[in-house]
Amino acid sequence: MIEQPKHDARERENPDPHEKNRPIPRLVLIVVLGVLAWAVGYIVLTQRDDAPELGDHRTLATLQGKPAGAGVVADGAQVYSANCVACHQATGAGLPGVFPPLAGSEWALAADKVPVNILLHGIAGKLTVKDVAYNGQMPAFKDKLSDAEIAAVLSYVRSNFGNGSGKISADIVKAEREAGKDRKDPWNGDEDLNKLKQ
Repeated sequence: MIEQPKHDARERENPDPHEKNRPIPRLVLIVVLGVLAWAVGYIVLTQRDDAPELGDHRTLATLQGKPAGAGVVADGAQVYSANCVACHQATGAGLPGVFPPLAGSEWALAADKVPVNILLHGIAGKLTVKDVAYNGQMPAFKDKLSDAEIAAVLSYVRSNFGNGSGKISADIVKAEREAGKDRKDPWNGDEDLNKLKQ
């Protein structure tokens, strides 16, 4: 009798490979278990009472991002780095044509209530800084920063970047916050801020 050719594809396939009695090599298991035992031992035996003088002296409130309250001195440079540097840059020079400079800015160096109100309520629309017009938007920080933080960051801006204006106290910020508590909209650039200067 003549053998018929195999037409079924399943009959032509080789059997699937399988592990049978060739599991993961013991040497690999020993190495993995050894590394795991070392890691657990390292964690358990590592000294956890490092000398406090090696730390950076930040308080728990700072680490948790809680705003500085009354009687707490805020770090103006830190507030600037966290909230302002992306637009106004680390040098205070801003981005030409996009974000105005704080270095030599007539708005930052104006009477105390002007920069305080700018930070509290923000700006929308055309703003002229050092004879260059900017048409953008600055966010309001009244709900984000405390009085102490606004005073600290404004004092930082007014005494850095070549600026030489005086410090702003948290009491001034508190008074301006109270005076503008009903204000919902940002200042309309030059138009509103020129009136505020008077």
